[in-house]
Amino acid sequence: MRDAPHPFTLRQLQYARAVADTLSFHKAAERCRVAQPSLSAQIAALERGLGVTLFERDRRKVLVTGAGRELLDRARRILLGADELSDAALRLSDPLSGMVRVGVIPTISPYLLPPVTPALHAAYPRLTIVWIEDKTPVLTAALSEGGLDAAVLALEAEVGDFEHAVIAKDPFVLAMSADDPLAKRKAPARPEELAGESVLLLDDGHCFRDQALAVCANAKARELEVRATSLPTLSQMVARGLGVTLLPRLAVATEAERAGLAIRPFAEPAPRRTIVLIWRRGSPWAATFRKVAATLAAAYPGASPKRARRT
Repeated sequence: MRDAPHPFTLRQLQYARAVADTLSFHKAAERCRVAQPSLSAQIAALERGLGVTLFERDRRKVLVTGAGRELLDRARRILLGADELSDAALRLSDPLSGMVRVGVIPTISPYLLPPVTPALHAAYPRLTIVWIEDKTPVLTAALSEGGLDAAVLALEAEVGDFEHAVIAKDPFVLAMSADDPLAKRKAPARPEELAGESVLLLDDGHCFRDQALAVCANAKARELEVRATSLPTLSQMVARGLGVTLLPRLAVATEAERAGLAIRPFAEPAPRRTIVLIWRRGSPWAATFRKVAATLAAAYPGASPKRARRT
């Protein structure tokens, strides 16, 4: 470990990251809230200090050089470490205050956030949670790179090597139009009933699609070529008799009532997903996130207290 001054500053690295993200000195300056000549001068000073050209630029475009890609990957890790140092200091002074950015997948956010938000505000009045909705691969990539501090998603998806706490188990149910023959049966549904049925599923990229598809494939159901972009769209299509589908029970109170769907729970062992809160290993927010996960579990629709389990 050297004691001599480094030939760059954290602010210069932030400027370089912004240029790499936007491929524009103008947009990077706007993002960093600095005049473009000042940003350009700091990038030039950074390149002189490192002895490496990070960007190729002309009047039409900006490109990251090969050497720039390698060094900027390291710069991102340095900036993430600096963010975590600041967060750790804040956590030591007040572990339940500040702002955290938490991702959440679209098949969870509209059904979980409304009922749990009041409980989070009551439990952590000094903690601001900024929710960002996106699909699992986008959220896990952002979490790895420091763009997010945590994420709420399904553990059955490929989430990577993160710490997590379980919020709830969310069983799947069979959903169909009210006049579908499957709706007339009173017994709990079984996957084998889907054999030969036309099944509607979400579009690619949704982890719930992959989980539902596995159930349907084992039952030899036939997936329709038409796919939905969201659970509300999926529910409306099923309500019009285009096929049957699986829904997470978390969404049933909203979607079944809105679309007028008939619902049958599956017989045990029912297919299900495990809703978790994940965060980076070694995160200074770890203790806070364990508390937040416990609050989410206690406020989860239909939950009994103290359901969160950390691993």
